[in-house]
Amino acid sequence: MTDLSKRPGLDPFFGRRGLIAGAAGLLAAAPVPVLAQAVAPAGSDDGQSAVIDVNRARTAPIPIAVPDLGGPDGASAQLGQDIAGVISNDLARSGLFRLIERAAFIQASSNAGGAAAAIPNFQNWKVTGAQALVTGNVQILGGGQIRVEFRLWDILPGTQIQGTAYTTTQANWRRIAHIMADVIYQRLLGEKGYFDTRIVYISATGPRDRRTKRLAIMDQDSENNRLLTDGSWLVLTPRFHPTRDEIAFMSYANNHPRVYLFDLTSGRQTSLGDFAGMTFAPRFAPDGGNVIMAVSDGGGSDIITVDLASHASRRLTQSGSIDVSPCYSPDGSQIAFASDRGGDQQIYVMGAGGGGAKRISFGNGRYATPVWSPRGDLIAFTRYAGETANFAIGVMHPDGSGERILSEGWLVEGPAFAPNGRVLMFFRETRARDARGTGFSSRLVSVDITGFNEQPVQTPTDASDPAWSPLGT
Repeated sequence: MTDLSKRPGLDPFFGRRGLIAGAAGLLAAAPVPVLAQAVAPAGSDDGQSAVIDVNRARTAPIPIAVPDLGGPDGASAQLGQDIAGVISNDLARSGLFRLIERAAFIQASSNAGGAAAAIPNFQNWKVTGAQALVTGNVQILGGGQIRVEFRLWDILPGTQIQGTAYTTTQANWRRIAHIMADVIYQRLLGEKGYFDTRIVYISATGPRDRRTKRLAIMDQDSENNRLLTDGSWLVLTPRFHPTRDEIAFMSYANNHPRVYLFDLTSGRQTSLGDFAGMTFAPRFAPDGGNVIMAVSDGGGSDIITVDLASHASRRLTQSGSIDVSPCYSPDGSQIAFASDRGGDQQIYVMGAGGGGAKRISFGNGRYATPVWSPRGDLIAFTRYAGETANFAIGVMHPDGSGERILSEGWLVEGPAFAPNGRVLMFFRETRARDARGTGFSSRLVSVDITGFNEQPVQTPTDASDPAWSPLGT
């Protein structure tokens, strides 16, 4: 059984780290929830599942039934219904699952009385066309705690794939639902999920020529949206720390544009160094020990790193050109960045210590905002093609081969990978219809790395510059 400690929902800067996991104190201060041992009944497959290939799921999404989780009383049953709704929405938005319509259910819920261990009537679920089934129950305990148990079943052979129980505060119910969706995703597709994550982005309001831009954060399904800064100063390009509740971003505070760190637990903002030129486009190293960013130098800019412990800086490029948007490879051994050192802005890759830069982009147009996939197999980018006057979001292999465009538009920019490397998020601007800016908007969009399942991401205001958190943060 997994025990998640209270995460105060009223504290505007409380982060998701520091959760306590484990039953009866068996695990102390685990940084993220740890799944319990499967609670499989005798005769189950002991948690083993037949994985469906993701490529197959794109063309034939997995049919899955997610009835309401049961409960011993009305309040518990309502919470079970809410949890099932979040799971269903997560799976459906991925494009890799087909949720069976509830009207087709012969049983409204497999565990209406709260008996999660009950073996389903598989024949009743086979006739719906479902291949997988989720069952479970929720019990509201004393002291504001809840216990959620769920099981994942392979309907055709009639075997259990997964069984897990969680104990947490009732305020954490949405997060439990996302964790459960991640487990389902991984067990059926063989890849880690990305539902228990957050998005930090720039929220924009006001007329197009006088925009107020603030740091904002939300869960990946657009819930729990909140503003982090008050809009006094322009902010841009937020990025998550890989292990801490911390964000690096660029701020024009006091009309001195430079990189800042934002502590999500306390709300404290601190500048990262005081350089003669502006600093911008920050990203954390994979180990979280330093920040890599660009610093202006005369008419150009160079790539530097700043050690977070000592604040010592190191310059990695001195090309006399505009070197910007650096991003480490997942293993920290290489850096991708954009540069006009060859006469036009393109993507280059160099060693983490600097030097030996090699151009990898050779398509039609200018390239910007390179970002390395967490898997290490792709680099995403923004491309501006002069012939069409359109922007595009694309991916290529780190050696520049296999370039493909995923989405195009009047202005699309700023790709960010989900922590499993399966999905990209970026922002899309629509052209204003007149000089007053009527009709202009900037919205977040997600898309599979194959260009499949492009979808808008809901935000309460215009939005740009998305960045995805690591899983479980």
